[in-house]
Amino acid sequence: MTKEAEIGKQIFIHVGGMENVSRIAHCMTRVRLGIVDSDLVDIAELKKVPGVIGVVEDDTLQIIVGPGVVNKVAGAMAEMAGVKIGETIQENLDSSTKTGKELVEEKASKTKAELKAKQNNSSGFKRLLKSISNIFVPLIPGFVGAGLIAGIAAIITNNVTAGYLDAAVWTQYIDILGVINKGIFAFLAIYVGINTANEFGGTPVLGGGIAGITLLSGLAEGHTITNIFTGDPIVAGQGGIIGVLLAVWLMCILEKNLRKIIPNAIDIIFTPTLVLLIIGLVTIFLIMPFAGLVSDGLVNGINWVIEVGGVFAGFVLGTLFLPMVMFGLHQVLTPIHVEMIAQNGYTILLPILAMAGGGQVGAAIALWIRCRKNKPLVNMIKGGLPVGILGIGEPLIYGVTIPLGKPFLTACLGGGIGGAVIGYFGNVGAIAIGPSGVALIPLIANNEWLSYVIGLIAAYIGGFVLTYFFGTPKDAMNSVEL
Repeated sequence: MTKEAEIGKQIFIHVGGMENVSRIAHCMTRVRLGIVDSDLVDIAELKKVPGVIGVVEDDTLQIIVGPGVVNKVAGAMAEMAGVKIGETIQENLDSSTKTGKELVEEKASKTKAELKAKQNNSSGFKRLLKSISNIFVPLIPGFVGAGLIAGIAAIITNNVTAGYLDAAVWTQYIDILGVINKGIFAFLAIYVGINTANEFGGTPVLGGGIAGITLLSGLAEGHTITNIFTGDPIVAGQGGIIGVLLAVWLMCILEKNLRKIIPNAIDIIFTPTLVLLIIGLVTIFLIMPFAGLVSDGLVNGINWVIEVGGVFAGFVLGTLFLPMVMFGLHQVLTPIHVEMIAQNGYTILLPILAMAGGGQVGAAIALWIRCRKNKPLVNMIKGGLPVGILGIGEPLIYGVTIPLGKPFLTACLGGGIGGAVIGYFGNVGAIAIGPSGVALIPLIANNEWLSYVIGLIAAYIGGFVLTYFFGTPKDAMNSVEL
């Protein structure tokens, strides 16, 4: 049995057994489990499993095991359960011994209970954040890959401009890299539309179709559609991702209601036709103009705050980002990042927020030095530090600084110092979202990577100094046997 499979086996044991898990999924660092009876889960023992960095209780039980490892652990658990990632386990375990009627009744009863529990235990805003996460997290690998390709193209372009590379030879390669990059970003609205439809229970291809309408690809050359709010022509992509989210959400509501009243015999013909026609018209004449005003206001407002607030705004944003991550509030920023990239070519918000991870790294190094007699803590830091430097901070957050208390606060303040430095430089943007820390350097726009690096170093130093002198708990410095 592999190490990852052993971790998965131990997780099953401490969550009440395989029969207490309804679904297995994962994100970049966490195995996400649907739990049937939360009373059967032993959180304390789960945290003690070798390889488990932390546990977060939410609508799903989230076991943090780190990047790379998470895919293998989730895969091993799915293999043990005899299902695919994302499939419902109980249906596969019990279907061979139950009649079709029993399965339908059981599923209906279970779905009703789950919906009621969610309504009772989860606020509307929390459900919104979860939905945004479900829509955008699957897209992050595409953002990262396409963004890094764009970064490579930018480096080559800079060298061509400086005369170090022959323009006649390298221009074609820049163009090819641009085509590959645009394969993701040019049609991002459609990907978001498909994921949004999946999230809200609509038909994915209709979600992609409604999103595709915002690109105005069917409009004849020279023809325009008038914005009813301003009288100006509507342009392709107006309203951006915010408009797509709103349009596809409305599409899902309409589709569900139409399927309730349209007879099954003609549903396949009339439902998609009516959905595309009605929501398509609403999208063009109402949602695109309205969402355009909203998205422009958000982007301009954030640009203004950072431009006017400078150092202070950078400090506040850099300090508060990790607490936002703890409560899941950072998910609401994802559409804003995407919209800023669509409008400006980069987001100036991400490099500031990335400083929070730098504060964690500095704090971890300080704890390593001051608590070197505490072998379990040092081992945890050794495991989390490399990925923390690369911008994945959860191992350090949940495995090191939050359990100790004070280091989390000093790490946040270190991130604020880095954010203040980025705010001082101004106009430091990232051309894609997903990476953070050192991994974000190739994605920094306008050749401002040195400013970003200086800010990151400031966050490291700030987190280190504050934690070394003010944030190290005395009991953590004591010798602890392995």
